Amino acid sequence: MKLLTKSENLLEGLKLLNITTSEEMVNYLPYRYEDFSYSDETKLHEKGQIVLFGRLVSNVKSFNNGNLSIIRFTFMSFSSPYLYECVVFNQPYYSKTLSLQDKFTLVGTVEKISGSKININVKKIKVGEIDKNDSLQPVYHLPSQIGHATYLALLKRTFDAVNTEIKTLTPSYLINKYNLLTHIEALDKVHFPKTREDVALGLRTLKFEECLEYCFKNKLIRLQNEQLEKTIDVEINTNKINDFVKNLPYKLTKDQVTSIREIVLDMKSKKLMYRLLQGDVGTGKTIVAVTSLYANYLRKGQGVLLAPTDSLARQHYDSVKSFFKDYGINVVLLIGSLTQSKKNEIKEQIKNGEADIVVGTHALFSSTVEYKKLSLAIIDEQHRFGVNQRNTLANKGDQVDLLLMSATPIPRTLALSIYGDLDVSSLTMYPTEKHVVKTKVVDYDSEKITSLIDYCLKNNRQVFMVCPKIYYGGNKASSEEVYEHYSSIYDDKIALLHGKLKNDDKVSILNDFKSNKTPILVSTTIVELGIDVKTAGGIIIFSANSFGLASLHQLRGRVGRNGEEAYCLLVDHFEENEDASRLMFLENNNNGFDISEEDMKRRGPGDFMGVEQSGFPTFSSLNIISDFKMFEVARNEVATILSSLDNDENKTYYDYCLNKLKEENEELNLID
Repeated sequence: MKLLTKSENLLEGLKLLNITTSEEMVNYLPYRYEDFSYSDETKLHEKGQIVLFGRLVSNVKSFNNGNLSIIRFTFMSFSSPYLYECVVFNQPYYSKTLSLQDKFTLVGTVEKISGSKININVKKIKVGEIDKNDSLQPVYHLPSQIGHATYLALLKRTFDAVNTEIKTLTPSYLINKYNLLTHIEALDKVHFPKTREDVALGLRTLKFEECLEYCFKNKLIRLQNEQLEKTIDVEINTNKINDFVKNLPYKLTKDQVTSIREIVLDMKSKKLMYRLLQGDVGTGKTIVAVTSLYANYLRKGQGVLLAPTDSLARQHYDSVKSFFKDYGINVVLLIGSLTQSKKNEIKEQIKNGEADIVVGTHALFSSTVEYKKLSLAIIDEQHRFGVNQRNTLANKGDQVDLLLMSATPIPRTLALSIYGDLDVSSLTMYPTEKHVVKTKVVDYDSEKITSLIDYCLKNNRQVFMVCPKIYYGGNKASSEEVYEHYSSIYDDKIALLHGKLKNDDKVSILNDFKSNKTPILVSTTIVELGIDVKTAGGIIIFSANSFGLASLHQLRGRVGRNGEEAYCLLVDHFEENEDASRLMFLENNNNGFDISEEDMKRRGPGDFMGVEQSGFPTFSSLNIISDFKMFEVARNEVATILSSLDNDENKTYYDYCLNKLKEENEELNLID
């Protein structure tokens, strides 16, 4: 059903949210709720929220303090004799809209209680009284061109128009078994709640639906993988693998040896490998991948190592080539920035089998790349590639084992739920002594920023300065403005790197940074993807609250890689305590598994902060940590549905999930 608006501005804004139909709109969930229930003024306490209904008893005074705008006024509640001294920060428009004649609802925080006078920090002001049936109001992630009131009005019209057309796909016996609602009833309680209990009831149903579908689709992919068998039985000489490992310049950890053994056993098995290798920054995933490529070479197959960026692909190429320099193995690099004649030369080597190992980027997916005997595909930073892309690469050969690598580790039991279509190998130990990165949360005007830069320069160590975006605009730091500010201080010692630059320029900038010619590098998160500068001693991350905790941990893993002490500064504006507390978790935590778990705990339903960088699936209502038990329940119910497809409801649900998978992954030839 089409969206019920003709406003081009509104339609464009909704498109940014991937909302193009009325059904998609009603299934787009709020990420939090604002509670406008009026406060009991006999039970106020400092730092607690307060909601009041009353009027002004003084004129509004406004003034500026640098970049800070401040409004002050006195407010009287209709339900108590108290006077409230109010301050409003950075909302100057209220100075023109507040009137002595009007009645207002104020939402804020109690800062100080002194007799009959109470100081409050006002967060929001609404004209008029809030009806108790509307006191709990949903808040949605919306682009700037869509006002919240406009969105809610359209949502209400849309919901009234489509509620009879929205189907419930969960089998009815499961709805009865777990006391669930129908899908439309659940959406009604989440979008238009009267109480917190309404929200909880609605979300419980939506979470179960989402979890059941996710587990079901995972199981279908798993069943497909299990039915694919290798028709060619080729032995792998494990003695040669042992010799290769013994000749490495360092000793492998027990985790690395175990992971290599699991991978080689998969490669020797009749079943195709579909395995995830996960490990914290610095636990040595690359050497496990290199050893796997060697095992594949021993069975006379071609192997590929796929990276998400040119810079990481070049780095992997140099690393793989150095490991195999004495083994007569032909390693080639295929990336988009090569000349056409060089690409053609490499493609010919791949096609005729001269290339034993191919390292590259998305260019490896190209329809013009033909492999003679591809039998192993390794994908680094696997979450940056869709299932569709992964399978396109795997389908370049008849029987291709697939190894996916991720630097965002999570506990094994949780990984088996999230990545239910994969086997999981985990690296938790460090090949050398764990490198120390001291982390500190600071404000933008902190002297620690220039102190860290000066320290690194004095000790001939490089420093990263990372921003969430390239260009000016909005309230997040951009690499352009950071570069502009600090280049006035550090002149020719600083360079700017981002994804919009030409590849030759990127290579030149990185080489100058690695050689310490320009020891300060201002960049976007391109540095997260494995740029390896072992002498780097510091990283400064601006607008740090824009990133997930797991992503911040990966970023700080770029420094201190030579074993020397290094430093990380997390920079942001902190108006409320919780803004800083989230980041301060990293000050005392260096374990990637714990950080990933905390990252997921802190995400609320529909809260997308950091998801893009984290590597975890994106859910609308589920929280992977707090709803973990639901995954276990859903997996059991999936087995029941698959064992009883003679039941009409089960068969309908099976067909629905199968069709969804086909739509999402057109390259997959799923089993009917």
